[in-house]
Amino acid sequence: MLRTHTCGELRLADVNKQVTLAGWVQRQRDKGSVLWIDLRDRYGITQLIFEEGKTDAALFSVARGAGREYVLQVEGTVVERLSKNDKIATGEVEVKVSKLTILNTAKLPPFTIEDETDGGDDLRMKYRYLDLRRNPVREKLQLRHKMAQQTRAYLDGQEFIEVETPVLIKSTPEGARDFVVPSRIHHGEFYALPQSPQTFKQLLMVSGFDRYYQIVKCFRDEDLRADRQPEFTQIDCEMAFITQEDILNTFEGLVRHLFKNVKGIELPSVPRMFYDDAMKLYGSDKPDTRFDMKFVEITELTKGKNFPVFESAELVVGINAKGCSEYTRKQIDELTEYVKRPQVGAKGLVYLQYRTDGTLKSSVDKFYTPEELKAWAVKFNAQPGDLILLLAGESYTTRKQLNELRLLMGEKLGLRDKSKFSALWVIDFPLLEWNEETKRYHAMHHPFTSPKIEDLHLLDTDPGKVRANAYDMVINGTEVGGGSIRIHDRPTQQLMFNHLGFTEEEAKKQFGFLMDAFEFGAPPHGGIAFGFDRLCSIFGGVDSIRDFIAFPKNNAGKDVMIDSPSPISDEQLKELALTVKK
Repeated sequence: MLRTHTCGELRLADVNKQVTLAGWVQRQRDKGSVLWIDLRDRYGITQLIFEEGKTDAALFSVARGAGREYVLQVEGTVVERLSKNDKIATGEVEVKVSKLTILNTAKLPPFTIEDETDGGDDLRMKYRYLDLRRNPVREKLQLRHKMAQQTRAYLDGQEFIEVETPVLIKSTPEGARDFVVPSRIHHGEFYALPQSPQTFKQLLMVSGFDRYYQIVKCFRDEDLRADRQPEFTQIDCEMAFITQEDILNTFEGLVRHLFKNVKGIELPSVPRMFYDDAMKLYGSDKPDTRFDMKFVEITELTKGKNFPVFESAELVVGINAKGCSEYTRKQIDELTEYVKRPQVGAKGLVYLQYRTDGTLKSSVDKFYTPEELKAWAVKFNAQPGDLILLLAGESYTTRKQLNELRLLMGEKLGLRDKSKFSALWVIDFPLLEWNEETKRYHAMHHPFTSPKIEDLHLLDTDPGKVRANAYDMVINGTEVGGGSIRIHDRPTQQLMFNHLGFTEEEAKKQFGFLMDAFEFGAPPHGGIAFGFDRLCSIFGGVDSIRDFIAFPKNNAGKDVMIDSPSPISDEQLKELALTVKK
């Protein structure tokens, strides 16, 4: 070993020990007669000291020439520091160096490798291997490691078996776009990279494996944003001979185990909410329940008063922003402009201020009497000092718009504290959702999700009303996991494919292997997959999942460090029987 100790472990108890350290030069402070070097490795920083008259002159000279990020090995004696540093764990000691070896020199890095750096995102992505030397980045990957470690510990304790599934699979038409891989041997044929191991984990249940899990890479060729990457990691799980209740209890246990063993937080029992209630009360199937501010509908209280916006609206609904009654006209105008942005899409905003002196002031005073406005306030359970914000229009769209306003107000009022955690199960999702572009129903989750038996008769008459045996885990307004009880018999699976617009031939071509397997004694089964990167980002209190991936892609899906994706040679294209570039 090139070291006897790490740069993070020496303490006062080690004074007078002879030690060997190795690491990178964090910084150098040269006072002429005394030189200090902060030596850094993954574990911490140790200060080295060189003194004229006490340190060999040649050694002093070599040390003075060691620039930032040089790789050093030093030998010396641990001594107590005169000027202690309580900001680092080794701050009471330093090493008086008797021997120094430069293991490698370094160019001046393009940004400072400190907790607070001067490097922008693009620069740090290009030199990611340098960015990974910084404490905040390394700590995020250490958190990820601990999350994976504790996930395995919990699932192993629940008798799950970790099984690896193929990475080169068959492309399927449902879901997001596949990444495809051309076959050199079978010209004109392609593999796909898996969006999830869905069919394989179901086949493992048919195989009798009973409880499976995998921390697995998945791939989706979809538009990117802060919480998406073209390749990502799932905690993928499946169980046989279970009900939905078994799944919810088992994986609530996993989430509570992670909070306790990674964050030291005792998460309370996770409440459950029906999808319909989530949409009605929050306008979202992933509501942020760290704060209240539920929707209140006052459609009936607003009709017959000749206010055109409310008269023509299917729904008039609002939120009570407590303590905001004294918002200025400018602040309310800013809220109005926010909801009118194309990303939200509302036509305007109506407000009612319940002022601290007990008076009511609204933007529709000329249409409604003080008594009528008071009835609104009562409906919202408003108190003096509160601000009621209202939107109106078609029910589904208006609720979605109000959800955006609710989240904004939660942010403004400091109610979305990243150090607080609120988990929720959302259950009983619709089985199908209508797509205006394709003019047909698509599976809301995937085509293997089991419908509620009591709703099966609606498939022919009212498909949109059929509920699924599906569930999502939501933490702080982010969906971190989702799953369902699966179809496990061929007739029901064929019926599902029929309602999704597959011909019998198409279904057999794409999923015949699975339906064939169902005829060999498939047990009732179900499962769930957690977005591991997303779960890590929530535990780390950060919005972007990129910080928790060692070598992420940028917002354009490129790895600027290795310049990928990139062209391939004409020879490779010919081997794959693909068009040679001109």
